[in-house]
Amino acid sequence: MATPLASDSALRSPFRSDLLTGQVAVVTGGGTGIGRAIALELAGCGASIAVCGRRPDPIAAVKADIETAGGTCFAMPCDIRDAQQIAAFVSATKAALGSIDILVNNAGGQRAFLAADMPLTNFEKVVQNNLVGTFAMTQAVAQQAMIPQKRGSIVNIIAMILRGFPGMVHTGAARAGVDNMTKSLAVEWSPHRIRVNAVAPGIIRTSGTDRYPPELLEVARRATPWKRLGLAEEVAHLVTYLASPAADFVTGSTMYIDGGASLWGDMFPLPDE
Repeated sequence: MATPLASDSALRSPFRSDLLTGQVAVVTGGGTGIGRAIALELAGCGASIAVCGRRPDPIAAVKADIETAGGTCFAMPCDIRDAQQIAAFVSATKAALGSIDILVNNAGGQRAFLAADMPLTNFEKVVQNNLVGTFAMTQAVAQQAMIPQKRGSIVNIIAMILRGFPGMVHTGAARAGVDNMTKSLAVEWSPHRIRVNAVAPGIIRTSGTDRYPPELLEVARRATPWKRLGLAEEVAHLVTYLASPAADFVTGSTMYIDGGASLWGDMFPLPDE
């Protein structure tokens, strides 16, 4: 590919266009937002990409963007809550692209919900999606590709959970589970030369944040020491570093990309009484 791809707001990639040449990268939830930015960034660095998501149209659009720029992309709908769909996707990816060297677990979803009012089924669905689905995809890729080939890099996208996640206890619990899973697998799979890391974004401006009230985004901005929201491309840059040979001695780490918000600021204002 002549020049690295970038998402629409276009932070130019700091990486060489041949950094990941010969590598195959899977990006779950790769059709929109942070997942889309990651898929485009990895493709711009020379990787062949496999994207999946529940909706076919967004992943087809990413595939078209990558191929138009001269890259290689395989796209297939897949719901990570369904083990049979995962197995079919991983098998089809290997058939189409030959191997899987990088897995970015980005798929997930939730919405704000106060714990006292949350139906148990809502909690269970988010945990099933964000934790169980992430493990199921990770296990399938490891079993079918990374363990047999004795190499791999896995990057799990979680959330800013360092001080809890009030207002979203369901996803806070699920993402904390993925954080621990990251550390556990980094040790357990080290004999297979599989690195496992996590990225914890703060509030990132994407098409998804357009659904939130502007006043809520302003609270997030003011609670961030850097005094702005993050960009999806900035998350993609960090993921690319972790997936690349430059991070060969990095495993079991969770890296925050939040403008310092996890260390300071009041994202969830409490009443005086």
